[in-house]
Amino acid sequence: MRPFDVLRRSAPLRGLLVTVLLLSAWLALGPPPASAEPRITRVDVYSEAMGRWVSNDVISPASGAPAPTFYLLTGIGGGSDGISWFNNTGVRDFFADKHVTVVMPIGGQYSMYTDWVADDPVLGRNKWQTYLTHELPAAIDSRFSTTGSKAIGGVSMAGSAVLDLAAQVPGFYRAVGSYSGCAQTSGVLGQAMVRSMVELRGGGNAANMWGGPGDPAWARHDPMLSAERLRGTTLFVSTGNGMPGPVDNHDPLLAVPQTIGGSVVEMVTHVCAGAFESRLRQLGIPATFAYLPQGTHSWGLFETELRDSWRIIGSALGA
Repeated sequence: MRPFDVLRRSAPLRGLLVTVLLLSAWLALGPPPASAEPRITRVDVYSEAMGRWVSNDVISPASGAPAPTFYLLTGIGGGSDGISWFNNTGVRDFFADKHVTVVMPIGGQYSMYTDWVADDPVLGRNKWQTYLTHELPAAIDSRFSTTGSKAIGGVSMAGSAVLDLAAQVPGFYRAVGSYSGCAQTSGVLGQAMVRSMVELRGGGNAANMWGGPGDPAWARHDPMLSAERLRGTTLFVSTGNGMPGPVDNHDPLLAVPQTIGGSVVEMVTHVCAGAFESRLRQLGIPATFAYLPQGTHSWGLFETELRDSWRIIGSALGA
């Protein structure tokens, strides 16, 4: 694969005897059984760091043979609002024939999936980096048959967070899929985007997350600035362009305000992806970038991005 791969989308009687024997055996034994369905499990894991139980939807291979693990994070609502990969996409069907254990945590709304420096009066205690890189993997590895190979993917808010998580713990994940997210989280524009999620949408105080505006923690958690720590990790970054289309899987006229907002958000993620691609090129870090020719910030787009990414992520995992 190129360093940067940009996707724009005589025996006639003997044979007769064998055939008769095989047909006889088929009639005697019946047709071969259909392939077994993957197992769907709800796993509750206690987080010591956060002092609470966290639920996780898990899709695991029916065979029970050791498999790599793909952690898949939801966006700004964390799935606690009922909106998630599990509920809004066909992940169960997509991963049915793939030898991988898919883990989808429920929670983390408005948190950037990071460890906050202080408890928040509205959003509570958030130690999601600890949960995702220590507590949850230990629980999954003890409950399921895993190979130890891990990848992580996330959409929207989590599209930023998965890049940060991989940079904070280099080498922990073999691959990262960032879908319609933004790699920049510091500086005036980066902080404005983060605050719009944490404060305007979530009602929390971003100072409880990474400190005040001048705190160096903002820069430490900016994938654009910590990109060097992603070297050696297989990266897939994708985005739509904000133009409604069939990929959105809905009629834009039925939800004009939502579509307009989704268009603006996806235009922003499109710009972010271009800036991140330039940054990685500058550092000589291989990555795959996919720029879809349509798509607003919708689950139809997100599922398309996930499916497109699997040839890269699945290959890195050996799934």
